[in-house]
Amino acid sequence: MGDVVPAPWGGYFVTSYEACSQVLRGRTWLVPDINWQERQPDLERWHAPATQEMSHALSRLNAPTHTCQRRSLGNLFDRRTLEEMQPDIDDHVRQLLDALEEHLDTSGETDLVTTVSEQLPIRTVGHWLNIPDEHYGRILDFTHRQVFAQELLPTKSELEISARATLEMRAFFTDLIRQRRARPGNDVLSDWIRYWDALLHDDPAGADRTLYHLVMFICIASLETTATLLSVAVWLLLQDPARWDWLRRHPEHIDDAIDEALRYDPPIHLNSRIAGDDTTLAGVPIAKDTMVHVLYGVAAHDPRRNPDPHTYDILRKGSHITFGGGAHYCLGAALARLEARTLLTHLLKRFPTLKLASGPTYASRMVFRRMTSLRVRT
Repeated sequence: MGDVVPAPWGGYFVTSYEACSQVLRGRTWLVPDINWQERQPDLERWHAPATQEMSHALSRLNAPTHTCQRRSLGNLFDRRTLEEMQPDIDDHVRQLLDALEEHLDTSGETDLVTTVSEQLPIRTVGHWLNIPDEHYGRILDFTHRQVFAQELLPTKSELEISARATLEMRAFFTDLIRQRRARPGNDVLSDWIRYWDALLHDDPAGADRTLYHLVMFICIASLETTATLLSVAVWLLLQDPARWDWLRRHPEHIDDAIDEALRYDPPIHLNSRIAGDDTTLAGVPIAKDTMVHVLYGVAAHDPRRNPDPHTYDILRKGSHITFGGGAHYCLGAALARLEARTLLTHLLKRFPTLKLASGPTYASRMVFRRMTSLRVRT
């Protein structure tokens, strides 16, 4: 249908790899921030409480506010940080695979998603932020419900579900910041509190707002996306038992298998941008303020960039834009890769005969892919 295709509700779908990359990396393409939302006629959609809440998060900020907040985080997951996190992630994976083995021994099969994939990201980020583990289930629960507000065309009932989850989310993270400020430590959240309290010393309410949106976003943004990456990577490998066995004998290609999973079925299938000026994209005139939907999954299956794109090929060395690009490149990309690498390394060693039992099943969504079940057996 073309590289840039009109959407039924207005705006455009961007389908080609090159055009998607141009939008993600272009400085004149903006995220749909609060200022843009205020200019839209669909007030019920853009003024919904959950939508407004996420519109203050890092992913929905443009320069200069985005630049200031992102700079405050530095290189969030640099090599040193990841090396320090590695032993803990190893421990999390071993504990989760112990539980997986126990379920398999008891029942013959179990759900990889609920037993392992959804648990590893919250344990990793929760431990890093020094959040007590008794809160992990609650965080996962309101994350699963709040995400409807970030969908492309949420229904009224979905926005109501997201609104209730938003209130729970705000209460939890606001209280977390209050408690950590009262008893600061050597953790990363305490460091952020010190930074923003010093920067906005004459505006404590502003510091609280900024800290809330940063901590909330960085915590929940990594949960469903990383969990789906973990599940998809295992699913694609187990579809062919010979593929699982080959990677077990060639663990030096685990990173290649992860990259191909990211290309083949990305955790986020689309993202949206706004034209900051009148422009032309792939020969199509785009007026200022027009929304375009960058189709990550479609771009990664563009045969001009990745020949034979519908084949999962570990040795492909292909291209994808799953982590975005430009100023909004995913902050947690390196951490997600580390979690996937650690899980696959341990899983291949401990379960050489792992097989699919049933699944996968997915939540009914257009933007954030969430695999809800993938049953395995040995």
